[in-house]
Amino acid sequence: MVTTIYGAMLLFSVAILIFMAHKNYENIDIHYWTIVMLVPIIILGYWLKTRVTTPEGAILAFCYIYLDSTVLLTVIIFCILHFMGIEPKPWIKVIAYSTAFGHMGMIWLCVDNDLYYKSIKLVDTGMGIATKMVSGPLKIVHWIYLAGIFSAIIGLIALAYFKNGTYSRRTLYLYTTLLGIGLIIYVIETFIDVDFSSLPILYVMSDLMIAVNYDHAHTHDISCIISEQQKYHGTRGYMAFDLDGRYLSCNEKMYEFIPELSKQIVDAKIREDNEYKDIIYGLIEEYKKNKTNYKNFNIGDMICQCEISEFTIRKDGKIQGYLFDVRDVTEEQKVLQVMQDYNETLNTEVAKKTENIKRIQERVVLGLANMVENRDNNTGGHVKRTSDIIHIIVDEMRKQGVYNMDDVFASDIIRAAPMHDLGKIIVENSILCKPAKLTDEEFAIMKKHPIKSGEFVNIILKNVEEKHFVDVAFNVARFHHERWDGRGYPEGLVGEMIPLEARIMAVADVYDALVSKRCYKEPMSFDKAASIMVEGMGSQFDPNMLSVFLGCRDELEKYYSVEDSNEANTVA
Repeated sequence: MVTTIYGAMLLFSVAILIFMAHKNYENIDIHYWTIVMLVPIIILGYWLKTRVTTPEGAILAFCYIYLDSTVLLTVIIFCILHFMGIEPKPWIKVIAYSTAFGHMGMIWLCVDNDLYYKSIKLVDTGMGIATKMVSGPLKIVHWIYLAGIFSAIIGLIALAYFKNGTYSRRTLYLYTTLLGIGLIIYVIETFIDVDFSSLPILYVMSDLMIAVNYDHAHTHDISCIISEQQKYHGTRGYMAFDLDGRYLSCNEKMYEFIPELSKQIVDAKIREDNEYKDIIYGLIEEYKKNKTNYKNFNIGDMICQCEISEFTIRKDGKIQGYLFDVRDVTEEQKVLQVMQDYNETLNTEVAKKTENIKRIQERVVLGLANMVENRDNNTGGHVKRTSDIIHIIVDEMRKQGVYNMDDVFASDIIRAAPMHDLGKIIVENSILCKPAKLTDEEFAIMKKHPIKSGEFVNIILKNVEEKHFVDVAFNVARFHHERWDGRGYPEGLVGEMIPLEARIMAVADVYDALVSKRCYKEPMSFDKAASIMVEGMGSQFDPNMLSVFLGCRDELEKYYSVEDSNEANTVA
């Protein structure tokens, strides 16, 4: 009977372990996993103890069972510390685990003598084999060890309550309940000397509760909700809430936006004294009703933009809560406001003198483009050169009859060329002017400039220029970093999904980057640059541009030779 129960508990504990393994968690908490893996081994000892027929076999079974009062309890201590956000020194862990395994070693070394147990008697109760033991002189070491372990656990639990930290109260109550029940059962069974322990049942129940709580606890880990790149992104704050509006977690950057979160308790509603409570819950409600996911709010002089989205880390895709993405858009809003004010001024004047407005507009575009170049010491003259060589490339395309573009389209591409990098105006100087290779995080920020370039083009040109030119200018600005093979950005478009004007701009943009001097490199030779361009046809560039590039190669090289000569004369 008892053997069957212990066997069922053993299988159940193994099933829980397999279940957790198949959850395929992104991050693994080694404390949780160690507990879940130790439980089946301990229950195996209890099961074997009811099946053995010799005292020696009973002692060997106890060698497994004693893992609970040594190694398992030590792991639980460090699990509680980790839960409280306390990371002990490595030497403390070494001492603790050395003591636990040393105690286990003492038990194992006493298998063939009577130092730990003087005598062992097996009794067949009809429900299983019960073991009656008479303690030896070293048994007192075990009681002293247990007294120390239980004192440490009780002290840590008490500290967790008195510390009043931001950790989950749900998890704290679970630890308290399970450890309290386990301690009571252990003390009662020790003094009553029961034939069969009920601890294996408690272990399996605890295992199950820990597994469920572990699944829930993953929603407290911001790195499980966002990618590692987002987690360490220097300019974005992230915070997560469950479906009932209870706070789960946030990254370090979020504390700069909402400092009150440093006092916020996990698994609890936003504190009443948090001045952003209404904004947070208001955005959640608005999202539920209308799927509205953007809102701006001020923190002092800083303008923050908050975006809300649903998230899940479950394999079945079931939504678990809401993720807030907050970023500082102060400078961006100022630029947009200037653009909008300027656009309104232009709209007022359109009716009076359209041609004059267009000339002013072109000056503004060139002025903004030059402003970007003045900040970006890597690409001085890039706007002028790319505008000139776009003209050369377009003329060659028309000469060869590639894509049969008309006069209006050809003119639109040439006029749009200076706008392709306007979005760099919002990129921080530390990234834009960096004289070395960008980090992955910095490059991720840089890759956003085509999106902003497209937005600025719409702000400047919309309702002023004809739609065909606005469309061409937008496409040039937004998609000039896309690749024919789909490995470009910002959208990863493939082949002819990329607008033709953007494919042409890509050729001019890359060629200028190769043959021009940058602060981190010397200009590449014409032959080497040509080799790279030809090699990229069909992968980075439209393969139909191969004949165009080869057809105007001499004219391009002549242009850059004259440009280099003019630069040298200017410097002299």
